[in-house]
Amino acid sequence: QVQLVESGGGLVQAGGSLRLSCVASGFIFNIGAMGWYRQAPGKQRELVAKITTGGTTNYADSVKGRFTISRDNTKNTVFLQMNSLKAEDTAVYYCNAITATVITYNYWGQGTQVTVSS
Repeated sequence: QVQLVESGGGLVQAGGSLRLSCVASGFIFNIGAMGWYRQAPGKQRELVAKITTGGTTNYADSVKGRFTISRDNTKNTVFLQMNSLKAEDTAVYYCNAITATVITYNYWGQGTQVTVSS
């Protein structure tokens, strides 16, 4: 089992910045890619950004140029730096980890609320 604990959410004005962190614990030696997803009220959960163990990143078009994902493998932590925040970025942000095993398992954090006021 892998446990993911997010932190760093909050209320910020449009144009501001926030940095989310997610610490993994448990069977962390199996972790492959990690990422951030978000879910706004009435909408489906969507990918925001993900990063492989080697550092390859992938972003949703809506956040490219504003958000940066990074990870510190020595601390089993993934970060999401969010700049130039917009009201439409308001959502619950979830950390995700996928195991690098033949049969993959998805793990999720409990979520952290990000609210951007316009």
